[in-house]
Amino acid sequence: MFDLPADRMSERRPNETSDRRRSVTAKVRAARERLTSTSGTRPAFDLELARIYAHNRLSALAVVLALAAAITAVATIWIEPRVALTWLAVVLAGHAVVVFFARRFQRAERNAADIRIWRLRFAAAELVNGLAWASIVILLGQAEIASEAAQVVSLFVMLVGVAVATMLAASIPAAVFAGTLPIAAIVIVVYSLRGGAASSAVAAMTAGAEIYFLLLAHRLYRNTLETLEFRAEKDALIGELEQAKANSDDARRRAEEANLAKSRFLATMSHELRTPLNAILGFSEVMKSEIFGAHVTPTYKEYAGDIHDSGQHLLNLINEILDLSRIEAGRYELNEESVNLAYVVEDCRHLLTLRAKNRGITIRESVEPGLPPVWADERAMRQITLNLLSNAIKFTPQGGEIRLKVGWTASGGQYVSVADTGPGIPENEIPTVLASFGQGSLAMKSAEQGAGLGLPIVKGLIDLHGGSFSLKSKLREGTEVIVALPASRIISALAPVPEKATPARNRAETPAAALRRAG
Repeated sequence: MFDLPADRMSERRPNETSDRRRSVTAKVRAARERLTSTSGTRPAFDLELARIYAHNRLSALAVVLALAAAITAVATIWIEPRVALTWLAVVLAGHAVVVFFARRFQRAERNAADIRIWRLRFAAAELVNGLAWASIVILLGQAEIASEAAQVVSLFVMLVGVAVATMLAASIPAAVFAGTLPIAAIVIVVYSLRGGAASSAVAAMTAGAEIYFLLLAHRLYRNTLETLEFRAEKDALIGELEQAKANSDDARRRAEEANLAKSRFLATMSHELRTPLNAILGFSEVMKSEIFGAHVTPTYKEYAGDIHDSGQHLLNLINEILDLSRIEAGRYELNEESVNLAYVVEDCRHLLTLRAKNRGITIRESVEPGLPPVWADERAMRQITLNLLSNAIKFTPQGGEIRLKVGWTASGGQYVSVADTGPGIPENEIPTVLASFGQGSLAMKSAEQGAGLGLPIVKGLIDLHGGSFSLKSKLREGTEVIVALPASRIISALAPVPEKATPARNRAETPAAALRRAG
C-alpha cells in the first residue's frame, strides 16, 4: 500500500465529508416522510399511487363494461338470460361506485392529509364492486341449473373478476384486498359447504388463484413504487444539475466581470505608472551619463545605473501587463498591413543575436523560399517572435541551440517555430505556463526571473489574428512553440493585366498628330 500525499488526502476529506453529509440528509428526509405517510411510503408517492389507481379505473371503463357484457353473453349458454342480465346490472352498479369515487378524486383538490380518506373510499368502492361480481354465485344458487354449469360459470367469473381487480387496483394494496377477497371468499364458502369432489376442487382452485393474484398484485405494487422512486430520484438529480448549472453560470459571469474589471484596472494603472517611470528613466539616464558633470562620489553613478536598469525592467513589465489587459478586455486593435513574415523573424533574430552569443547559445534559422507576404499587424508579429526567442534564450543552457523556422502549413498558411534544447516543461505544468503570471517549477529554479506574461501575450495576439498556438515539450529534451497564421491571411500575387491590342493607325500616329486629331 502506498501512502497518499498530504495534499491529496486533504482534497479527498472534504469530498468524502460532503458525500456523507448529503447521504445522511437524504436518509433523514426519507425516514421523516415515511413516518408522516399513511402507507409507509413518501406522501408524494401516496398521492401519485392514488392518482394511478383513479386513472387506471377510468381508462379501463369501456373495457370492463365490454368484458362484463361478453361474460353475460357467454353465461347464457349455461344459465337463464334473466339471471345473467340481473348479474350484469349488479356488476354495472358496483362498477359505477368505483367510477364515481375515481372521478371525484380527479376533480378534488388533494393534499397529503386527504390521501388516507381517499384510500379508504377506494377500498370501500372495490369491496362493493367485488361483492357485485360475487353475486353470480348467489344468483346461480337460487336458479334451477345443473351443478356442473354453475361451477364453470362461478369459477370463470371469479377468475375474471379477481384478475381485473388485481391489474387495475394494484397501486393501492387495500383496494386489491377489498376487491378480490369477497369474490374468492364467497366462492370458497359456497362450494365448500356443498361438498363433493367437484365443489371441493372449485374451492381449492379459487383459494390458489386468490393467493396467486395477491402475490401478483404485491409485485405490481412494488414495481410501481420503484418506478416512482426512480422518477423522483431522476427529477431530484435534474433539479440539482439545473441548480449547479445556474450556480456555475452565475460564478462564470461574476468571474468574467471580475476579470474584465481587473483588465480595465491594469490598463488604467499601467498608463498612470508609465508617466513617472519615463521621468525616472530620463533623469537616471542623465545622471548615469554625467551630462552635467561628474559625480563627486563614483558610487552615485552606479546607483543611477541601477535605478535606470530597474526602471527599464519595470517599464517592460508594465508594457506587458498593458498589452495583456488590452487583449483580455478586447481593446487591442490590430493595425493590419502587408507584412513579410520572414523579414520580421530575421529582424528579431538579429536583435537578440548578441544576447544569445553572450550566453553561448547558437540560433539556427531556416526559412522556406518564396513566402508571400501576410495580412497582419507587424508590431504584434514582432512582439510574438521576440517573446518566443526571449523565452528560448532564457531557458536554453550555455552551449545550447535554438532552431528558428518559418514556412508553409499544411492548410496553406504560414508558421513560425521556435525550438530550444532547454530543460523542457512537465506535462502537468503546461496549463500553468500558459496562464497569466504562470511559471513552471523548473523555470523558477533555473531561468531568469520574469512575470510569466510572455506566452499568454503570444497566444492572445495570435488568437486575434485567427491563428493557432501549439506548445510541445519533453523533459530534458526541450520545448517547441509553433504559431501559425491561417491561409486567409496570405496575400496572393495578382495575375498581370493583359495589354489590349491597339489599332495599327493609332500605333503609327505621332503624339503631335494624335493631339491635332483630338482637337
